[in-house]
Amino acid sequence: MKTLDTLDWVCIAIYFLILIGIAVWVIRKKQNNTEDYFLAGRNVGWFVVGASIFASNIGSEHVVGLAGAGAGDKLPMLIYEIHAWVVLMLGWVFLPFYARSGVFTMPEFLEKRFDARSRWILSVFSIIAYVLTKISVTIYAGGIVVSALLGIDFWTGAIATVVLTGVYTILGGMRAVVYTEALQAVILVVGAAALTFIGLDHVGGWSEIKQTVTPEYLNMWRSASDPDFPWPSLVITSTIVGIWYWCTDQYIVQRALTAKNIKEGRRGTIFGALLKLLPVFLFLVPGIIALTLKMKGELHWDSPDEAFPVLMSNLLPSGLRGLVAAGLLAALMSSLASVFNSCSTLFTVDIYKKLRPNTPEKKLVRTGQIATVITVIIGIIWIPIMANISGVLYEYLQKVQTYISPPIAAVFLLGIFYKRINSQGAFVTLIAGFVVGALRLIMELGKSSLDPDGFFFKMADMNFLTFGAWFFLFCVIIAIVTSLLTKAPSAEKVKNLTFGTVTEEEKANNKNSYSTIDIIVSLAIVAVVIGIMIFFNGK
Repeated sequence: MKTLDTLDWVCIAIYFLILIGIAVWVIRKKQNNTEDYFLAGRNVGWFVVGASIFASNIGSEHVVGLAGAGAGDKLPMLIYEIHAWVVLMLGWVFLPFYARSGVFTMPEFLEKRFDARSRWILSVFSIIAYVLTKISVTIYAGGIVVSALLGIDFWTGAIATVVLTGVYTILGGMRAVVYTEALQAVILVVGAAALTFIGLDHVGGWSEIKQTVTPEYLNMWRSASDPDFPWPSLVITSTIVGIWYWCTDQYIVQRALTAKNIKEGRRGTIFGALLKLLPVFLFLVPGIIALTLKMKGELHWDSPDEAFPVLMSNLLPSGLRGLVAAGLLAALMSSLASVFNSCSTLFTVDIYKKLRPNTPEKKLVRTGQIATVITVIIGIIWIPIMANISGVLYEYLQKVQTYISPPIAAVFLLGIFYKRINSQGAFVTLIAGFVVGALRLIMELGKSSLDPDGFFFKMADMNFLTFGAWFFLFCVIIAIVTSLLTKAPSAEKVKNLTFGTVTEEEKANNKNSYSTIDIIVSLAIVAVVIGIMIFFNGK
């Protein structure tokens, strides 16, 4: 690892001064009500929405973990990064229903479609899931990046970044988050693109990579009997996780809800989908380049998760190295800022406001700020536990998400596509799903103490992708059977919130919210996704 020089530090300083300037400008604007603090006043344009969706998704766990997947023979994990087509589903399928309902949060939507029980379950579970996965994983990955780049202690780097991010999120709210994310997305893309091009040139081009690591290594499609990544299970489970993450999770959907109208929101998701095609080239390919250089004896790292920072520090020239370092710090801060704001929104709107409905707007904003402070503190406390994670970080993240997503994805999909699903079906599915997901996680952790011939060992030992596919089917069956055995939902509960119940006026409004260009760009994005799937087939 080469240390940063004076020019690098100058670039980092300029970047942070611009970031502080944007945050101060935003903080000085009016934020006396919850809509302004949590959804940036619902008047954000498509460019900022799309950039914010991308920047929220691409955190340091992607930079560290996805490059690690490329460097550590985990190429099938690439399928999670070509979910641009799922992002399009958010804009084309889900967003019109969310926008029509006028909700702030995803649990609030479940209450409108089902009842308060579903809202409470999703609110509480989402906050716990954020703290245990998103916040902790991002801080852990950020600690690796910051300590490697700045040559400082892991704890100092991690805590300093968390506190700095927490300050501007607490003061600026959602508006500060989305506008700073727009800048961070640009920095991250420019910096990582430079590393990819310089890396390809240094290694001698793609053909040289292919020859060194062998074509078989570059195949994302393993056989159906592969013990790690059987392709049918990989396709099904990654899609379920994708729908949960991109179309139903507060963390991402909140960005689309900040838009001025459905038209801007949908265009924001199309732009976000376009940007979502970039991680393959910005992070996965550098990981493969780092592996190629290691095999040639030109680079050394101990863990695949170190591939990106080591490649960056050795290949990039002075100044540009500082810019990419700023981009990596931006990625970390962006992800943390997003999840901090989402946690405070869920707590304030879905829990506190429900318990105290007459609370003034100013006090609700203050409550959101306090909730963010508490989230920051819990995130810091969780660092030592996360520091025990070993292996490829990205795979760990997808495993945990596989156990979380099926019940939520099933309830949202069925709730929108099948009007017969009622509140009882949603409630039973969410409860049963969360119990099964938690059991699988506990059994997997304690697998060594289980009877190798017993049912629980087989459950714990089942490939996580195969488990995810069967788990989703189990949730769908529970939702449908429970709903059909109980009373059908009232007309009020489904009007404008499910397919087949949308009024002619709303259909006309939706039709006027997109153009031919929106359709052409969306189809082009789907074509590129198919192209990437064909390209990485090991031939």
